[in-house]
Order: sequence, then structure tokens, then C-alpha cells
Amino acid sequence: MLRKMLIGLAVAGALAFVAPSVSAQTVCGERAEFLKYLGTKHNEAPTAMGMTRSGQLVEVLSSRKGSFTIIVTNPQGRSCMVAAGDAWEAVMAKHPDPNGYLQLASRFMNEM
Repeated sequence: MLRKMLIGLAVAGALAFVAPSVSAQTVCGERAEFLKYLGTKHNEAPTAMGMTRSGQLVEVLSSRKGSFTIIVTNPQGRSCMVAAGDAWEAVMAKHPDPNGYLQLASRFMNEM
């Protein structure tokens, strides 16, 4: 539940920054270049993603040290960074259904 709320807040925050008129300060480019740069310079890798109704891919990239970046990629393949920061945490949440399953918010949880 907490995981869904946190990811929902991250996605809502990301989408709040994605508007038809993009600010001159917004960093945009090819998705592959974002992944390469963030992986090389910040050791960040995709840890969460979702598709919006309009077909945009929202991704959270994070590192073991807690740095994170949220990027949004449009259907044409153009990606824009909408948020970045520190202190990202992987959260484990119990499914609301008592017979549900445990969800891992990050691929790094297995290594902790």
C-alpha cells in the first residue's frame, strides 16, 4: 500500500511537470542516452516504471546510494527528466489482500 502510494506520488509529481509547453530548463533527449549517462555517472538503473493513459512511459532510476531520477518518455521516443534527488528508498509493502503477495519496490532489495 505504501509502495503504491509512493510510486503514485512520484508519478503524479512527474506528470505535473510534463506539460505541452516545456520549460527551457527541462533536460530532454534520447532515452538510451539518459540510461547510459545515469548508469555511468550515478550508478542508477531503472527500478520502477509505468505507462500513462496517453502512452508516456514514466521511469524511476535509482542507485544503491539513494540517488534517483524520474524520466518520462513520449511515444515518439523523446525522454525528459522531470525530477532528481537523493534519499530514494526501496519499500516493501504487503498486498491489501491478506492472501496477496509481497511486492519489492526495487531490484536491490534482494541484495540487502
